[in-house]
Amino acid sequence: MNWLNSQAFTLFGQHIIWSDMAGNILGLITLALGWRRSLWTWPVQFLSGLVLFAAFYGHLAGSAGKQAVVMAVALYGWWQWQRTKGRSEDGHITPRFATWPERGAMIAAAAAGTVAVALLFKAYPTLSWDPWPDAYIFVGTIVAMYAQAKGMVEFWFAWLLVDLVGVPLNFANGYAFSGFVYVIYGALVLWGMRDWWLRSRRSPQPVLEGAPA
Repeated sequence: MNWLNSQAFTLFGQHIIWSDMAGNILGLITLALGWRRSLWTWPVQFLSGLVLFAAFYGHLAGSAGKQAVVMAVALYGWWQWQRTKGRSEDGHITPRFATWPERGAMIAAAAAGTVAVALLFKAYPTLSWDPWPDAYIFVGTIVAMYAQAKGMVEFWFAWLLVDLVGVPLNFANGYAFSGFVYVIYGALVLWGMRDWWLRSRRSPQPVLEGAPA
């Protein structure tokens, strides 16, 4: 898999490697499919994680480990959407807003997870290039994917919060190409957020497990 870490081309003075380019492209496709509420969102997300795992495995154990977690959550998302698809008239999942307890749980998990992962990264410097922002982006991504798996509109807000750190961080560190891709992510997030928001208001809300009918 050494070719994944070889240079594809040079852009904006940066040496773009195949794995970075493939991961960014697959990430954009994943967001677009998520906007359309397509079940293919999750296989593409899994493939993106697999490409990056193959690129990092053997020399960047921390990055490879993070992609393994992303792939596991992608499998959960596919299972969840496969189990609940068909609840709306178009055959896809029905977006809904999270309940306040769900929001509180996700915020608490994001905060605690960011602190725990950042401390882990600080204890083992080889796992991360910059512990706190890296932990924030990683945990935020997992929380966003979980909310997406549950069909929550809030997953778009979580992605937006990740982008708000990812965009300036990439530009500040000289990664203009990745920063530009994150800007496109941001645009897709805003459009997807609007679409899911409107659908959640038009569609009848699904009954949550354990809730009275």
